[in-house]
Amino acid sequence: MRLDRALDAYLRHVTIERGLADHTIAAYRRDLDVYVDWLAEQKIDDVEGITAELVARFASERAGIDPPPAASSLARMQSSVRGWHRFLAREGIVDADPSTRLRPPKLGRPLPKALTIDQVERLLAAPSADEPLGIRDRALLELLYATGARVSEAVSLDVDDLSHGELLRLRGKGSKERIVPVGSYARAAVDAYLSRVRPALAAKGRASARLFLGARGAPLSRQSAWLVIRAAAERAQLNSEISPHTLRHSFATHLLQGGADVRVVQELLGHASVATTQIYTHVSADALRDVYVTAHPRAR
Repeated sequence: MRLDRALDAYLRHVTIERGLADHTIAAYRRDLDVYVDWLAEQKIDDVEGITAELVARFASERAGIDPPPAASSLARMQSSVRGWHRFLAREGIVDADPSTRLRPPKLGRPLPKALTIDQVERLLAAPSADEPLGIRDRALLELLYATGARVSEAVSLDVDDLSHGELLRLRGKGSKERIVPVGSYARAAVDAYLSRVRPALAAKGRASARLFLGARGAPLSRQSAWLVIRAAAERAQLNSEISPHTLRHSFATHLLQGGADVRVVQELLGHASVATTQIYTHVSADALRDVYVTAHPRAR
């Protein structure tokens, strides 16, 4: 099978059968386009011609480019390549998987950066309560911190997803749904946005079921939500690096510090494995150690 046809077949598979998120599929496409272009330069135009030696050489050359890519980028690229080859072998398009000996680079395990409770409160209070978009922005920030939602999940919310009273329906990775509670502060902020701001925004654009709308009435994008977070961080004079995941990290860390069970936090975050959630227990342990070293007279 020709490379382009084999690639299209795989992307259809991850889109339709596995139901992966659009940005995940776009990342697969970018990585595999690079791989397919490289194979074409090696005079390979059919998947049957891809050998284990070629796969290893591609990985080696990608690691040696200047400037060197981050280990996470290499790992993602190699994961995309392995996933494609596994698919081709499983579907019988090729006789064997030439990527079985490919080993991704070892990644460090950086601890998530969480804000203190005081910093979170400053961030949430940063948007102006006297401006329509400030009311929207505060509702978005409150909801992110109250639920631990990913930014992509928050901007994908429909108004009807709030119809469960104090509960919220989120659609996570792989189209998996989960129900999470919404605290009173977030609910009040969202109610203020729904009653005072959203109707006017909706009148500016085409009818949309999305909860969060932009200034022209279109659904709020992930990029716009990121800008909302960055602007609030600047207004709150937070010097630490604030990313779209910062409130999610803070949500998990503060729950665990407050005594929540790690498996409950796993469910709230929508992690498939508790091992992913346990990284936040290390954050809490670090915080305990810092307090101990600072406060105990014989800790040093």
